[in-house]
Amino acid sequence: MEFLSQLPPVIQALLGTLFTYLMTLLGAISVFLVKKPSRNLLNMMLGFAGGVMIAASYWSLLAPAIEMSQERNLPGWLPPAVGFLAGASFLFLLDRIIPHLHLFMPEDTAEGLKTHWRRTTLLILAITLHNIPEGLAVGVAFGAASAGITTATFGGALALALGIGLQNLPEGLAVSGPLRAAGLSRSKSFFLGQLSGLVEPLAGVLGALAVTRMLYLLPYALSFAAGAMIYVVVEEVIPESQEGGKSDLSTIGLIAGFLIMMILDVTLG
Repeated sequence: MEFLSQLPPVIQALLGTLFTYLMTLLGAISVFLVKKPSRNLLNMMLGFAGGVMIAASYWSLLAPAIEMSQERNLPGWLPPAVGFLAGASFLFLLDRIIPHLHLFMPEDTAEGLKTHWRRTTLLILAITLHNIPEGLAVGVAFGAASAGITTATFGGALALALGIGLQNLPEGLAVSGPLRAAGLSRSKSFFLGQLSGLVEPLAGVLGALAVTRMLYLLPYALSFAAGAMIYVVVEEVIPESQEGGKSDLSTIGLIAGFLIMMILDVTLG
């Protein structure tokens, strides 16, 4: 732990997001072990992912952003509000531009620019879009921790990486399972399922680079990542988790994910 805390923040962000990617890969491997995951199981997993992302958005991102703003004699709400709105708006624009298809939805409900791309391509793009704010959040958190600001700690950034990694484990199955159900082979479902997680290291490194070079952006960057994650949760994760199964299981998964992420952040941060 002490060795990791001494590394440059960009390397910390890279290692943290490589961990989250590897958890996606491990989850995708389950497509070889599970013949056909039940819809109830997938919904619970999606609910868990949503709970982790909601808790992380506050404890790991918004709360430090508010405290940083107050320490700089700025209105405590202003930078977090600006950053949060910018992050949600950024994902809103990507949602309108990038062709993608939400899990379990018919092909004619695809969003973004109209294309003739295959269903599997659209599904992968949807999960990739989902993973951008997760990687960005981890990178920004490690970058903020390196700035020596009391409200952003290495332990908090580590907790965020662990939490995102935990929710990526079931998410890997939640991606590869529907691909398998769509008719792809197990090996191709695994390959495409893990591929969606590769965007996280890229987003993480970019996030860490941005905040370490422009420290005044820290509260805005943290809340930007929070806004992007909350947008994804409300637009994609929760609606998908409530479709075609027992919605109470999705809710239980969300509560479990929220509690685990909260405990991780409070304990380590």
